Amino acid sequence: MTAHPGDRDDPEVQAAEQEMVEEGAPLAEGEDLPGEDSAADELDQLRAELVERTSDLQRLQAEYLNYKRRVDRDRELIRENASYQALAPIVEVLDTIDRAREHGELDGGFKAVAEQLERVVSQLGLTRFGTPGDAFDPQLHEALSHLGEDPEVAVTTCKVVPKAGYRIGDRVVRAAQVLVVDPPAETPPQPDPADDNLE
Repeated sequence: MTAHPGDRDDPEVQAAEQEMVEEGAPLAEGEDLPGEDSAADELDQLRAELVERTSDLQRLQAEYLNYKRRVDRDRELIRENASYQALAPIVEVLDTIDRAREHGELDGGFKAVAEQLERVVSQLGLTRFGTPGDAFDPQLHEALSHLGEDPEVAVTTCKVVPKAGYRIGDRVVRAAQVLVVDPPAETPPQPDPADDNLE
């Protein structure tokens, strides 16, 4: 079938052209696809919508990750607060166990119970701190008394620890109660008596 320029309005000619386009037949020189401008506009619009949807998805993903971090942080804080509330009163019981151990009264079945209690609270995150010889830290230690100077120390040091401190993670449940010593104070240089004789 041969198409003449005047035949383009003929439905059969239009159907043949459409069939050629669908089969991938090349168009005649200067011939445009039907609705090519509208297809390009539609493609540009689809690309813009894709960019917008991708941006929305990235924003939603970032919001979700922030929400998840917040929830995880809040959950950890709630767990830590619950542990603190449950374990803080037990600190006094641990002090009593320490005193009994110091006086040799910790034996038999009581010793086994005491050791089990110490194991359980340790597994729950309660850790003990404060030993003689630790550098004094006001964040961790409560100084009950000052014992003077000690030539063996270079900084203010815990010399005696009447009560150990306890913490859960970084949170101090109770500061260690300590007696501290200071390093020797530097003595000011004494004037040389020979200098007085020079005058």
